[in-house]
Amino acid sequence: MSDLRKPVVALVALVAAMPAAAWAQQGDADALLALDKNSLRTEIQQRYDAALAVSTDPTVISADDNRYMWASEAKVQCGIALGFLKSSTVDEVSIRKCVLASNRMSIMPPPPVVAAPPPPPPPAMCDREQAGTVFFDFDRAEVPASASQTLSFVNETAAACNWTQLQVVGHTDRAGSDAYNEGLSRARAQAVADFLVSMGVDRSSISTAWKGESEPRVPTVDGERNPQNRRVEITAK
Repeated sequence: MSDLRKPVVALVALVAAMPAAAWAQQGDADALLALDKNSLRTEIQQRYDAALAVSTDPTVISADDNRYMWASEAKVQCGIALGFLKSSTVDEVSIRKCVLASNRMSIMPPPPVVAAPPPPPPPAMCDREQAGTVFFDFDRAEVPASASQTLSFVNETAAACNWTQLQVVGHTDRAGSDAYNEGLSRARAQAVADFLVSMGVDRSSISTAWKGESEPRVPTVDGERNPQNRRVEITAK
């Protein structure tokens, strides 16, 4: 026996094992049983022919639903009912099963649920922990004009990357005293934070810190000026 037919045979056995009372509520079957034998034979034959057509329809056979199994069951039960009618016998059990199976066969499956496409992955730039760096002139805390592009990128990218926190950390080079550079790095961090706020960034999402000359980007001897160390680093998360 082919694997394709095994579910049909199992379904036939299941339906055949159910008591006739299970079909008693089928109004269609009651209506058919009230017909004269010729009219009843015509109705059963129509159901048999429809079941035969559905059970041989390639689109139904390959579909992921139960119409093929119900068509096969309808074909079996309607065929049994027709066999009884040929001898002028009205077999109520097979008629009710024929009606039930043909009705089930006619139920079209609901359309498949199409899952919404997953959201696009965040841009590669969102993976950058370091959102931007602003470099300062020697001994100055004003945000230079050259930094506008960097800060515009941070502002525009924050929304696209769903960044909720920006940390702005000020640094200096090693020229000047530790105390002076501490204050200068603080002023630089505050200047960048204010600039971001002026561009529309929520101030509550910005935190500031300052390191003075304690964390140079480029190691130098004490007292040496270095443009790479005069900076504010912006990290995001």
